[in-house]
Amino acid sequence: MFDYEKAKNPSRPYIIAEIGSNHNGDMELAKKMIDSAKECGADCVKFQSWSKDTIFSKKVYDENHFLADDYRNRTDYTLEEIVDEYSIDAKDHIELKKYCDHVGIDFASTPFSKREVDLLVDELNVSFVKVASMDISNEPLLSYIAKKGKPVIISTGLSRMSDICRAIECFEDNGCTQIVILHCVSIYPPDDSQVNLNNIDMLRECFGYPTGYSDHTLGAVAPIISLAKYPCVIEKHFTLDKNMEGWDHKVSADPQDLKQIVEAAHSAFTMLGSHRKVRNENEERRNAFCRSIVAAKPISQGQVITEEDIDFKRPGTGISPRDWRFVVGKTANRHLSYDEIIQMEDF
Repeated sequence: MFDYEKAKNPSRPYIIAEIGSNHNGDMELAKKMIDSAKECGADCVKFQSWSKDTIFSKKVYDENHFLADDYRNRTDYTLEEIVDEYSIDAKDHIELKKYCDHVGIDFASTPFSKREVDLLVDELNVSFVKVASMDISNEPLLSYIAKKGKPVIISTGLSRMSDICRAIECFEDNGCTQIVILHCVSIYPPDDSQVNLNNIDMLRECFGYPTGYSDHTLGAVAPIISLAKYPCVIEKHFTLDKNMEGWDHKVSADPQDLKQIVEAAHSAFTMLGSHRKVRNENEERRNAFCRSIVAAKPISQGQVITEEDIDFKRPGTGISPRDWRFVVGKTANRHLSYDEIIQMEDF
């Protein structure tokens, strides 16, 4: 279960497989995606809670305008029909939540109205509420969510800094201070120059809340790179097949991508380590790889050692090369053969 206290000082990111509407309205497909996300190691599957009455106005349906390329110029159905087909009702939510509990993976969703907030919090008792980028300025909805007393994860695509500031203030003014801010670019997919992963650090520094990353790039590269920014949450759209018909399949992680993200997330923070220089190699390894001062040529007993008489070779069991000035000018007290490691007792 999502734990806000752990999000403040994470040992690894909390991985959300964003199913969204990639189930295409098919409950059996949704359950297969839940199974696959669990097998890949995700912590949570997230859906989107909307109906045709809570996502678009009549004007949009009348214009029948599709943003997604898969649906442009189609005449076999309308936008209103596809939205209705892809939505999941309260009964579906309850069934999916029970299935997630059975499988052993967290269930979450993004509500698009107060009614759906009530369903998620009051009936399903989700561990957090996810706020979509499009609702960052929807202060009536934000204040309603804040008063529910659940942690909030908010995406920041489409927004200016002033929008984020006002959203955070709205949450705080209504009693919610368990906030995770996700850097997000609401382009599907963005160009590399538009990804701006450094914003993960910026948002953390500006607002003082845990930060993460909601990804809409192709593949697994960006989420894996983002691990260097210590995100407490990584959210990535998820599909079983990127070629499946639907809104977000092309920019989604397939099982192979999700496994790569999860595997990287489990080791990244440990690999990043601390900002203090630590020497972890044992003495045997240090000696094997470091160099010692050796005789570059035979040196006779009683001979004064010159710079030309010495060289530096592995192993590092003798005098360190950094002490070469100490050796030069010393008198050898015994014969030293070519390539012999010079020791302190040799003069």
